[in-house]
Amino acid sequence: MVTIERRGGDRAMGDDGPGARALPEGDHGAPPGCAAPGPLPYEGVWRFTAQAVDASVPQARRAVRELLVRQQVPVDEDLVHGLLVIVSELVTNAVKHAALLSPMLAVEVAVGAEWVRVSVEDDHPYRPTALEATSGQTGGRGLLLVREITAEAGGACDVEHTASGGKVIWAALPLSGFR
Repeated sequence: MVTIERRGGDRAMGDDGPGARALPEGDHGAPPGCAAPGPLPYEGVWRFTAQAVDASVPQARRAVRELLVRQQVPVDEDLVHGLLVIVSELVTNAVKHAALLSPMLAVEVAVGAEWVRVSVEDDHPYRPTALEATSGQTGGRGLLLVREITAEAGGACDVEHTASGGKVIWAALPLSGFR
């Protein structure tokens, strides 16, 4: 069973790009001298941890879908499908390639007024790269698929090192969905 916890209360996120930059409390992009509106009801950051085992892949997918529904995030089915494929690929990579050094992984979902960002963090220091897979390969296309889905939706994705020496792989997609 996966339990998602909300992080940082009503933390507002900027809409000037797909990253996860948090705005200072009370500053939601309103012009100086104007009262800043509060975050939209679906905005927030949620995080859950799971063991780096195969069973965590469908659990992560289900948890992300349920979160989007529960928070009433305005996403169409194509965007939800793209997000779930991204979550599946990123969690699968953490399970396959990082579990030896990182028996736990974390999935984070951050929703802003105009975008949604999913990320998977583990403690393994290896920074993966998208491989150019040949037609005869049966695997190795996960990060390539994440990049393609993200680009098609007009989003961004990247890999960053964490302060603890691990990594976080993230993808941010606009709520407006695929073009």
